[in-house]
Amino acid sequence: MKLTVSELIVEYMERLGIRHVFGMPGAHILPVYDALYDSDIQSVLVKHEQGASFMAGGYSRYSGGISACITTAGPGATNLVTGIANAYADRQPVLAITGETSTHIFGRGGLQESSGEGGSIDQIALFQGITRYNRIVERSDYLANVFNRASQILLAENPGPVLLSFPYNVQKEKVDAALLDDVITARPEQATDVECTRTGKVMDLLSEAKFPVIVAGYGCIRGGAQELLQQFSSALNIPVASSLKAKGVIDEGDALSLGSLGVSSSGQAYRYIVEQADLLLILGAGFNERTSYVWDKDLTDNKKIIQIDINPEQLQKVFQADVAIQGDIGEILQDLLQKIGADAAEQSFTRSSGLAMESLDSPGDYAVFQSGFSLVEKFFRELEKHFPEGAVVFDDNIIFAQNFFRVSSGNRYYPNAGISSLGHAIPAAIGAQFHRQSPCFAIIGDGGFQMCCMEIMTAVNYEKPLNILLFNNATMGLIRKNQHQQYRQRFIDCDFVNPDYRKLAESFGINYHRLETASDIEQLFSGSDLTGAINLIEMPLDKDKFPNYSSRR
Repeated sequence: MKLTVSELIVEYMERLGIRHVFGMPGAHILPVYDALYDSDIQSVLVKHEQGASFMAGGYSRYSGGISACITTAGPGATNLVTGIANAYADRQPVLAITGETSTHIFGRGGLQESSGEGGSIDQIALFQGITRYNRIVERSDYLANVFNRASQILLAENPGPVLLSFPYNVQKEKVDAALLDDVITARPEQATDVECTRTGKVMDLLSEAKFPVIVAGYGCIRGGAQELLQQFSSALNIPVASSLKAKGVIDEGDALSLGSLGVSSSGQAYRYIVEQADLLLILGAGFNERTSYVWDKDLTDNKKIIQIDINPEQLQKVFQADVAIQGDIGEILQDLLQKIGADAAEQSFTRSSGLAMESLDSPGDYAVFQSGFSLVEKFFRELEKHFPEGAVVFDDNIIFAQNFFRVSSGNRYYPNAGISSLGHAIPAAIGAQFHRQSPCFAIIGDGGFQMCCMEIMTAVNYEKPLNILLFNNATMGLIRKNQHQQYRQRFIDCDFVNPDYRKLAESFGINYHRLETASDIEQLFSGSDLTGAINLIEMPLDKDKFPNYSSRR
């Protein structure tokens, strides 16, 4: 049987398990859209292509699976760049499909051409550094090879975004439908009995340590190892500090939780590690600038270090480890738990945690909050109380939640990590709601909000509930803070005038709430529909109040 290439693209996506594709049609991609008409894949019309790539990223982060976005040639593709770059930094399996002008006019100045010929935009060069694989498919005779290479990246243990661009005439070519039978579209079976040859050394170091600390990163969440991590921490009474992206990897209300480690955190985890720890077990954490306090040597000096990561590029990237193991974190933790055995309480490596929490309560050098944020803290406390599990939070702001929001093991917290691009939270949260509807919150400042607020209508159009907590201080808060701290209050291009958010919400046809008192917050959580409606929640803040942290640059 013969199919057009456009029909084959859609069937390929179906076989990958893709159920939604976020995007915007244009003339050069209409053959694929026409094939989507008869597909079970739901196409989601966004308001801007950047929103499409952010939605695909949010879908992938929440579902753990492959997501997709689709646009036309030229500006459609270039508008994807920021979201695809974010997916690349976060290693998300996002498949981007774009159109292209027909091959017979390459180099002749075709409308929206991005072939790189004749002085046109070179799309391959544009996406080279932000995708794991990208290709303009100029012929259909090697299509199976292209799809197989894309599958290898999307289905890998360490995935990333893939971009495939199809010229208009190639989309309309006929090919044999059996071509897909030679294409890998399912993750290969993984060996279940993995011999962890170096875990004996791990146990030796743990048994010698008096005050070990686990630093858990997003690799623990990506690998589905949260429960095993909790068991391991409890079995050996080892406290856990998380990276920002792994916040909530164990319940932050747990006695063994040190909370989030990072330059904009309260500093509790930092002080415990520096003052007491003699061993760090780093699990799936990249130890980047934010987590490491700009690679502060006090965190690693005079300590044994064990690092376990599925990504070999992360091993010993910024420090020397005593033991470095590349492998699946869940499988390795399972192996370690078997070595501990059922009688862990009688073995020499079982210890009291030594959590001298009273010494950690004093303010540290980081995230010292001036007065003025009590309402923010109150909001997150109510969020914890009313949604102890099942809530999903996408956060552009980061610093308030990092310090005020104790993430339970039943909730999911997704900070704007990646390339930390403003305007991420709202479209990412909308994308997540297409995977599974949950009580969902997008936390965002007024600067970022105005970069993406048009996507609220996407949520309205597809009836996806969403709660948007909007911090309104009429300024770019981080910029103003830095200009206050480092540039003698020479404020430039940080302040602006906001719209009337009540009227804006009315124009979208969504609910509006303004939080000015503690009772407003209590009323919001007790009397509002935060699970089935779309709510714009405005919280005014003083633009001259900021958390007093510094990155020690």
